[in-house]
Amino acid sequence: MKNRKNYSPMDEHPKDRVGDCAGRVANRAYRNSKNYKSLPYNPKLKERARELRKANNLPEVLLWQRLKSGQFNGFDFDRQKIIGNFIVDFYCTNNNVVIEIDGSSHDNKKEYDVERDVFLFGLGLSVIHINDKSVKYDLDGVMTMLYNHPALKCTPQKGNHI
Repeated sequence: MKNRKNYSPMDEHPKDRVGDCAGRVANRAYRNSKNYKSLPYNPKLKERARELRKANNLPEVLLWQRLKSGQFNGFDFDRQKIIGNFIVDFYCTNNNVVIEIDGSSHDNKKEYDVERDVFLFGLGLSVIHINDKSVKYDLDGVMTMLYNHPALKCTPQKGNHI
């Protein structure tokens, strides 16, 4: 990926970068350290991210049960991942995808959500928004949607496994 300072989202499509989806082998999750470590990180948010993980928001817990430990297509996901000055609900290291569960807490934060999405897109990340009610009442449907989502479709590249 190009130097962050001079990077423009128009320079390349996230799927064109070397390393996308690297680390997925035989339905086992492997961390794509290159993608993971290349993201900006604000250490001041570490405790807040920990609090959010412990808060046990029901839709997040339900989805996490299906994403963790490589259960979803062998991809490696993090929960409450710090990216820059934002904390995202889920981040997939294999293909640079952020999943956000949107509930009532997002109702009065539309501008914040847009600002976050623009920032994440500028880093070459894809963002998938899912309504919290869909997770609570149609988790199988959500998983089917994710399974078929173009941002989560890829073939691991040989030789790039960590």
